[in-house]
Parts: sequence; C-alpha cells; structure tokens
Amino acid sequence: MSALPTEQELAQRAREAMERCGVESETLVGERAVVSPINGRTLHSVRWSTLEEVRSAVDRAYESFLTWRTVPAPQRGAVVKHFGELLTTHKQDLASLITLEVGKITSEALGEVQEMIDVCDFATGLSRQLYGRTMPSERAGHRMMETWHPLGVVGVISAFNFPTAVWSWNAAIALVCGDSVVWKPSELAPLSAMASAALLERALRDFDAPPFVSQIVLGSREVGEALVDDDRVALVSATGSTRMGREVGPRVASRFGRCLLELGGNNAAVVTPSADLSLATRGIVFAAAGTAGQRCTTMRRVIAHVDIVDELTRRLAEVYGRLPIGSPLDSTTLVGPLIHGGAFASMQSALEAATTEGGTVVVGGERRLADVAADAFYVEPAIVRMVQQTEIVRRETFAPLLYVMAYDSFDDAIAIHNDVPQGLSSSIFTSDHREAERFMSASDCGIVNVNIGTSGAEIGGAFGGEKETGGGRESGSDAWRAYMRRATNTVNFSGELPLAQGVEFSV
Repeated sequence: MSALPTEQELAQRAREAMERCGVESETLVGERAVVSPINGRTLHSVRWSTLEEVRSAVDRAYESFLTWRTVPAPQRGAVVKHFGELLTTHKQDLASLITLEVGKITSEALGEVQEMIDVCDFATGLSRQLYGRTMPSERAGHRMMETWHPLGVVGVISAFNFPTAVWSWNAAIALVCGDSVVWKPSELAPLSAMASAALLERALRDFDAPPFVSQIVLGSREVGEALVDDDRVALVSATGSTRMGREVGPRVASRFGRCLLELGGNNAAVVTPSADLSLATRGIVFAAAGTAGQRCTTMRRVIAHVDIVDELTRRLAEVYGRLPIGSPLDSTTLVGPLIHGGAFASMQSALEAATTEGGTVVVGGERRLADVAADAFYVEPAIVRMVQQTEIVRRETFAPLLYVMAYDSFDDAIAIHNDVPQGLSSSIFTSDHREAERFMSASDCGIVNVNIGTSGAEIGGAFGGEKETGGGRESGSDAWRAYMRRATNTVNFSGELPLAQGVEFSV
C-alpha cells in the first residue's frame, strides 16, 4: 500500500474538484471543519446554515414550486437529462470528493456517481410516463380517471455513506414530478453535496428554470429538525438510523405531512447445501466488507446449513485474511477507513458483546495503520461464528462485522432470517429453484435476491424495506408516486345528473 497523502494534498484535491464543479471558493470558508476519514485531518471548513436561513430556503422553495409545477413534465425531464450530462462530465470530480469525504474506494465512489447518472436517465423517461388510470363508471355518460399532480416542497435528509446518490434518487424524481427540493446533507459530507448541488443549479439555470427549485442547507440535527417541522415541506425523505426515524416519523405525522423513511438494515444471506460456495463466497465478501461495512444494505449475517457452514466459514476467513486495507486513493485497496472513531468504538463494543454472548471471532477486528494515521480508523473486517442469534446479532452495527450461524431445516433458516427488527435486504444462495421461490415469498425484506449479495441495488427497482427500516421506497418502479398527489376525477358528459349507488335526491 502506498503512503497516506498529506493533509495539504487532500485539501488541494478537494478544492480543485469543487471549483471544477462550480462551487464558489468563498463558500469554503466557515467555522465547521470537514474531516477526511483517510487521515483524520481537516479537508476544509464550511459555514452551517442558520435556522432563519433554513426557513428562508423553504419560503423560496415554495414560491418556486408554484411556477415549476406549471412547467410541462417533459420539459422538467429535459432539465434532469442535462443534469445527468453534467454529472457525466464531472464524474471523476464528484467521485474524488466522495472518496476524500467518506473514504470510499475509487471504484465504489465512481459507482455512486454512475448511480446518479442512471437515475437521471430513469427520471427523464419517467417525465413522459406519469400515468394515471381510467376506470368504468357505474353511471351512464360518465368517465372516471385518476390524475397525478405535483406535491410541493420535498425536504431531503441524507446520510454520510451515500453522500450524493440518495439525494439524486429523490431530487431527480421530485423535479420531474414538479416539486422543489431542499436538501440537508450529512454534516460529515457537505463538500460532495455542495458540488452536486452546484451542478444541478447549473442545469436549472441553463434551462431558465425558476430560481431556488433546488437548494442546499448545511448543518446538524437542528437544521434537519427545521425541515421536519415546517408544514410547507410536503414530503420529508430521510435516510439514517432507526433512532432518527422514530423521531422524524411522528413529528411529520403530527402536522399531517408525508414521510419517506430509509432506516436501518440487518441484512442476511441464507446459504443452502446446494449453493455454489465459490459464488456465495464472492457475493458475501463484497456485501459484508465493501464500503468498510458502511452500507445500509451491508450483509451482517450469514445463515448457512449445518453441513456446509464450516467450509463456508473457512473460505470466507481465507479471503478476509488477504483483503487489501488502506487508503481508498490506492487502486489496490478494497477496504478503506471507517468514517470516524465512533464507528470503530461501536465495532469493538459489538465484538466484545458477541464473545460475551457465546461467539468466537474467526478473523479480523484489529485496527490498522494507527501508527501512520492516529486520527484515522482503518480496521480488519471481522467474522464472528455464533451459536445462535443473540441480542447483539439482532442489532445493526455499522461496520464490517459479519456473524455466521448454522441452521438445520429450511424453515429454521427463514425463521432465523426474519427474527430481527429490520427488514431491508436479503439474499439466498442456492441451486434449488424451489428453495429460491420459497425464500422470495418468505423473506420479510423489501429487497430479496437470489445468488447475489444483499448490496449493490440497481436504480430501476424500488429501493426500501419493511419493519424498522421504515417502509419507504425510493428510486425506480413506481416510487415516483410518493412525490405526487393523486386526484380521482369524474366527468359527466350525459346531460343528466344520476347519483352513485342509486341514491335519489330530487329537488
């Protein structure tokens, strides 16, 4: 592994990438330090928004919405298409910022920007497909139909692990649906957010869109709460922890607003006796160790049949033992740093709890590179063999920590799989078609895969989960409906006035 870059080198990379994306240099001055997990040192400082500025942003967003909603949807789609083109031009710049801010290896950072480009393509096509329905009326000379209309201001609260992609899922679709957007990115990753927002603002200007259709506000909890509590924000789309969702959901509901929640995951793979173990090993390792275990879809549990669990564990441990860990700027690295020391402490606490609850650490868990980067937290991805699914296994730990358990019968595997509070992503490795079909109907998750891991979802399908994951759906399929309001219309062209259900009311 090459040496870690200096603080000055990383700061210079970040500044140059932001300037190429159109971020004004004077905005990179403030009292809040942005720290790179690569070396634990400051990249830049930014100024956080005041609560008054958040309220003003919502004011402007609502005024812009009143005009933007009247723009024909295909024209709104043309703006999003142009945004996708700008993302393509600046793909490397944005990926560089994502790596610098959250520690993703280069290929994963590029993949995140590609996801943004893909959802722009999807949303552009969607702008001509915001379909309603017609249905037969029971009254002669009447027509019934459903129409969809722009909803209003959409507030987006995103997390550090996908600092730009999740916003793009919301923003691209909200914009073609006729909504305006106010984005509160993670306080851990404001630079890549500012660059993304600048590119979208450029796309909007190039098409003479109303000003302030898209805005960004920076800050911590208080800024997010201001969006959550503002009754002019018609939809709050929030990505984060289950704890956050427990607070956001009731507060938005108390003002009769809409919520779209993407919360915790405790994702598992069932590995059956018929599975291709080579395929399973590759799929599990990426899903469990990719992004240093900091995806909401990261695989955290493996439930393998008793006849193969030992062999599978041996294979996984062998691969884990040679995973390249280090600077994400190094092209040979597969596992970059954790976001901060709190994540490392959480992983160590979980490892201790797992051993107390009967688990055995098979491999990993040790800190790396502390001698050259005392303020950065690189860690060996860990595998823990558990006798049963204990309390710590049922809890999400946002780190590369994989629990392996055995099962006897397929019904037992499904029961173990579903016996967690979260319900985001799941997978099964099997060559038995019947097992695959049974699992797809029995898994209680929003995402159910066969012979691939739990992470790496494509934008064409609706993304989200059940139970404590929050029930929200973003990105593809018919997720666009969350960003619009539905009206049922009845048109009378009969010249008479019959009432439904045969009601008589003659005057």
